[in-house]
Amino acid sequence: MSRAPVVEPAPASVVEPVTEPQLHECPACGQFQMVPALGPNMRSTCVRCGTFLRATRSDPIARHLALTFAALVLFGIVWLGMLMKVSAVGIVHETTLDSGPIELVNRGLWPLALAVSFTTLFASATKFLGTIYVLGGLRIGWLPPNLRGVFRVARKVGTWSMLEVLLLGVFVAYIKLGDLVTIELGPAVYALGVLTVVLVWAEVAFDPQAVWEEIERRGQTHAPTPIPRLQEHRPGAAGCETCGLVCVPAENDGRCPRCGARVHERKPDSFNRTWAFVIAAAVLYVPANVYPVLTVIQLGAGSPSTILGGVEELLAAEQYPLAVLVFFASILVPLFKLVGLGLMLGTVQLAKPGRGGGFLLRQRTALYHVVAWIGRWSMIDIFMESLLGALVQFGAFVTIDPGFGALAFCAVVFITILAADAFDPRLMWDAAGRNPHRLPPGPALAAPVPGLAS
Repeated sequence: MSRAPVVEPAPASVVEPVTEPQLHECPACGQFQMVPALGPNMRSTCVRCGTFLRATRSDPIARHLALTFAALVLFGIVWLGMLMKVSAVGIVHETTLDSGPIELVNRGLWPLALAVSFTTLFASATKFLGTIYVLGGLRIGWLPPNLRGVFRVARKVGTWSMLEVLLLGVFVAYIKLGDLVTIELGPAVYALGVLTVVLVWAEVAFDPQAVWEEIERRGQTHAPTPIPRLQEHRPGAAGCETCGLVCVPAENDGRCPRCGARVHERKPDSFNRTWAFVIAAAVLYVPANVYPVLTVIQLGAGSPSTILGGVEELLAAEQYPLAVLVFFASILVPLFKLVGLGLMLGTVQLAKPGRGGGFLLRQRTALYHVVAWIGRWSMIDIFMESLLGALVQFGAFVTIDPGFGALAFCAVVFITILAADAFDPRLMWDAAGRNPHRLPPGPALAAPVPGLAS
């Protein structure tokens, strides 16, 4: 029997719990553990690896609904309002956020335009509208249909929403344009800044598991949920990656009875799929850094610039903080993800229980969380190039054109994000023999060990 996970209460007086004791499987190490009843504003972490399990909030549904609605209004201003006004040699350009993807399509870079539109428009709109549909439905007396399916899609697609990264891309574009043209910021930029603050606030104030519990209480589950709930590990039991419910998927056609998502003890074919993504990204990393990402032509003179060349230009212009930001986001982060994922895959492949497989397990798990979080920030360069290509079109005076290298670099960013999502960090703990119910097959093994992993 495992110890209870670490619970960190917020400074407050003693209040009634808002949750019941529940069995959880840590998504990072595979430890089955009972999370005790939690009061509002309490946080629970895994007893073994320290991974975040749940944070309760006071009135998470109403507060998140209000913040999401505010975010949707600001989102409309961001896309409909003027982003920047640039002028040079008597020519004035006013641009909105859709100007970048439109210009990319006009130059034949439609895959890049699709990537920019997906991460800034479609994913964000789906997240906001889906969340309002679900939370609004839970707040009214009449329940709209398929709340669980809409919430699943909103949470899954919402991970690709990169509006906070877009804000940094706008900032970098503004700095780079300072020496070329005269710039005036529009209301969309200020709305984007406020929107970023609201999004952070909304995520901090949210408890997604409270929504799943409310959907279950309202009877909109995929199948009847087991009562009483599992209190310890059973052979074949697994935690749903979507809603967190621990169930035995074989008893329900392989699906979670609460949300209807496919449930597996481990991500299917995680090892091979991750290697395939890592190799593909490593191959594309070469043209992403060799081919030009931008071509700046000023007064008929200019030359294509690679990512590293752009960093050198920023250093020559003594814009050191910006040069560090671009170098870190565009060169170091993709390389760090490739090396980090390769290291984790290698340790799984080479580890043997009792023979060094448990070396730095907690540190490697923390590395996985960093790799999974940091990859999206490489899109700063893509957003910047999209904006520059739309803003700076002043004929013979100055023109900026995105290049093929930007397309290869965007592919690297997307593929490394998919690689991190495909990798199952629990494999590292399995390979080290730390999960008795998931020991590698061998002649000396008996049936799966019941009970909680120690």
